[in-house]
Amino acid sequence: MKIIDAHQHFWNLDQNYVPWLKDEPPVPFRYGDYASLKRNYLPPDYREDSGDFEVVGTVFVETEWDPKDPGGEVTWVEKLAKSEGLPSVMVAQAWLDRADAQSVLAFHGESPIVRGIRHKPRAVPKPDLVVAGAPGTMGDPNWRRGYAMLAPNGLSFDLQTPWWHLAEARHLADDFGGTQIILNHTGLPADRSKGGLDGWRGAMRLLAGAANVAVKISGIGQAGKPWSVDANRAIVRDTIEIFGAERCMFASNFPVDSLVASFGTIYSGFAEITSDLSSAERDALFFANAMRIYRIPPQALLK
Repeated sequence: MKIIDAHQHFWNLDQNYVPWLKDEPPVPFRYGDYASLKRNYLPPDYREDSGDFEVVGTVFVETEWDPKDPGGEVTWVEKLAKSEGLPSVMVAQAWLDRADAQSVLAFHGESPIVRGIRHKPRAVPKPDLVVAGAPGTMGDPNWRRGYAMLAPNGLSFDLQTPWWHLAEARHLADDFGGTQIILNHTGLPADRSKGGLDGWRGAMRLLAGAANVAVKISGIGQAGKPWSVDANRAIVRDTIEIFGAERCMFASNFPVDSLVASFGTIYSGFAEITSDLSSAERDALFFANAMRIYRIPPQALLK
C-alpha cells in the first residue's frame, strides 16, 4: 500500500533554533515528558522509523521554529527536500494576527514547496471557558484579517485546536469558503470519558458540515499509555464516518508520536482498523487524499 504521510516533522537542532526543543524549562506538553525529542530528526531517521512501509511522500508541518524568522524554516526545508527527496511539500509557520502577516504570507505563497500555513489559535483548557472573539482566537477580527489573506496567496490552513473550539472553526470555514481547512490530529480527543467523546463527536459533526474542511487522523496517542488498536479504533472509525473517507488522511506525526508508539504500530493499526473498507477507500485514506488536498505533484513523490 502506497503511503503519503500527511503530517510529520524534521529538525536539526545543531543548526536551527526551535524554541520548545532548545529552551529550558520545557513547555507543558500533551504527551508529558518529551526529552527524547530533543535530538536531530532528519530524513534518514524517518526512513529508519518507517522501515518497510511504502512511504512515497510526506507533508512537513511547521515545527514552531523561531517565530522571528518564519521564512527561515521554508528555506531550510526547500534545501532538505532537494537533497533528500523528503518532504514532498510543507505547511509553513505564519502568525495571522502579527503586523508582518501580509509579507510573510506573500513569501510563503511564492515558495514552490509551501501549500499552506499553520497558526495555532489561542485555546482554553476546557469547554466552559470558551469566549467568542477573544484576542488570538479564530473569532478575533485581527486574526481573521490575516486569515483573509490565505486564499489570495494560494494557501490552505492547518488548524490545530481542541474540539471545543470547532464551532469557531465552522464559522471560519463558512465565512471563507475558498480556503481549505485541514484539521490536525483528529480534533484532539484526549478526554476518552463518555462525556468527552460525546462532545468531541458533536463538534466534529458540526465542522464536517463545511465542505471545505478535511481532517488528519493522527496524534491520537494518550499520555502514559501505549498506542493500541483497541484504544483508538472508535476514534478512527467515527472520524471516517463523520467526514467520509474522501476527506480523511492518515498521518504519523513523527517523531512526536514516537513518544507513544513506533511508526509501525501506528500504521499497522490504521491498516487493521480499516481492513474491512474497500481498496478505493483505503487508497484514499493512506495516499490519494493527501496527494489531492495538499496538491502534491507526481514528480515530488519518491520513485
